[in-house]
Amino acid sequence: MSTPASPAVAIRSILPSLPPAERRVAEAVLSRPAEIVTLSIGTVAEQASTSEATVVRFCKKAGFDGYPDLRLALASEAGRSAAEGRDPTSVTMDIGPEDALADVVAKAGAIDTQAIADTVTQLDIEVLARVVDQLAVARRVELYGVGASGLVAIDFEQKLRRIGLPAAASVDGHAALTSAAVLTPDDVAVGVSHSGQTIDIIDPIELARSRNATTVAITNYPQSALASIADLVLTTAARESLFRAGAMASRSAQLTVIDCIYLGVAQKHYGASVRALDETSAAVQDRRRKPTTRRR
Repeated sequence: MSTPASPAVAIRSILPSLPPAERRVAEAVLSRPAEIVTLSIGTVAEQASTSEATVVRFCKKAGFDGYPDLRLALASEAGRSAAEGRDPTSVTMDIGPEDALADVVAKAGAIDTQAIADTVTQLDIEVLARVVDQLAVARRVELYGVGASGLVAIDFEQKLRRIGLPAAASVDGHAALTSAAVLTPDDVAVGVSHSGQTIDIIDPIELARSRNATTVAITNYPQSALASIADLVLTTAARESLFRAGAMASRSAQLTVIDCIYLGVAQKHYGASVRALDETSAAVQDRRRKPTTRRR
């Protein structure tokens, strides 16, 4: 078992799927990681009102060999943060009613930046390469997303079409199902869902898989329902709070993943992609108003 790149990212990714006792352990670790490094497994179990065996089970679910491995990862993360001059507790996600607008801007920028950095760090390059290979040869690519994830699906459609790939985004559950119903083994279906629990994304991906199309999930939670039914899973690492739920940091992280896929596909067809980008740019060139000199 390999230790996750970031213990906090690994723990947050499994948080919704944990039973209550293990979730209490996870929340204790996330709320005071520096303190956990100094505590014995018995103390952590006592503080979380659970057993040492539960702490060990939690550690293994998060991708660690055991409690000592988790402590080592937390200590290493703290060391990296100190070396980079970062204090992970200095900027919180939550925006309070008394926050100045400048503080709101700083928090928004910091959390989006962290979401992108965490996503890139934990992105599975081997799985990414397989997704790129599948999209590069697909007869058709269908993209499913609703709400904020629907905007990501539309952006992905535009990018793929600009380099000549036959792609279409469905942001309505019924449209996604009718799309999935006629897919073939030569097609790829991509479902985008931060939670991985959205029925309007799960159902068409499941239907696409029954049609033997290659299915891809982009989600924040590798143990979600969507991830469990997809052939290939790429995860984001975004945190959301009250004003950001499912809409901001998650969207930035999802856009980072689709940019990586898009660039990988474009690189595989480098010459054709460059020509397609030139041709599509030329097609809309006369739709831009030329700059004019303002008269004084």
